[in-house]
Amino acid sequence: MTSIREQFGRDDWTRFTPKQKLTRWGILLGCALAIVWALSSIRVVWAWVWGAPEQIGDLFGRMYPPDPTNLATILKVLWDTVNIATFATAFAVLLSLPVAYISAQNTTPNRATLWLGRLILVTSRSVNTIIWALLFVAIFGPGIVAGIVAIMFRSVGFIGKLLGEAIEEIDTRPVEALEATGASRFKVIVYAIIPQVMPTFWAVTILRWDINLRESTVLGLVGAGGIGIILQGAIDTFNWPEVATILLAIIALVIAGEVVSAFLRRRIL
Repeated sequence: MTSIREQFGRDDWTRFTPKQKLTRWGILLGCALAIVWALSSIRVVWAWVWGAPEQIGDLFGRMYPPDPTNLATILKVLWDTVNIATFATAFAVLLSLPVAYISAQNTTPNRATLWLGRLILVTSRSVNTIIWALLFVAIFGPGIVAGIVAIMFRSVGFIGKLLGEAIEEIDTRPVEALEATGASRFKVIVYAIIPQVMPTFWAVTILRWDINLRESTVLGLVGAGGIGIILQGAIDTFNWPEVATILLAIIALVIAGEVVSAFLRRRIL
């Protein structure tokens, strides 16, 4: 049996050598200096930060009790929010299928289509949903159409990226077997590729619908439809009891979305 000195070059065992410890402390010091520099480079009104607890208490006091007078209108707009998320997810799924196919290295027809697919994925994911919404409100005008298109554009990159990676990780033996029999490309896709990526397809679709449900609640803040419109109106008029009702409705919607997503995952996956 070898001793600690023979194995590690020292009498006592420690997890890290002195050099490793020095390196780790150096990295921590570098991170601390970066945080201090970041904090010193931004302008913070500390008086407002210290007064935040008092402001929070005052705001909650103004919100209580919630005002359900416009509950019917809130529920109607809440349903529009669900429709925005659902339609946008459905359209995004349809558009992301060909994008995922050409952005996967093992299925793309050539290098040009590969880079075209990846350019679409990067472009979609590089721009936040709110920025897309601002753009499409300018094009389509205020309303749920701008919201649907904005969320759809953002979702294409998310779904296409994950589906493309799933296609790249498939087992190639079924594909090779079908190609050896002289099967057409369409039959190879239907019988060898699609069955292998179906679990990922449903998982990604359900996850994206859940995300879109949350994102659609804030689109109204920039005029793209949904419950955010009446939330912004209530805030602008200092109608805090109605703000509380809207926030409770949004929380209930998100919880319902979680329940539906979990149910679909259990039933489908």
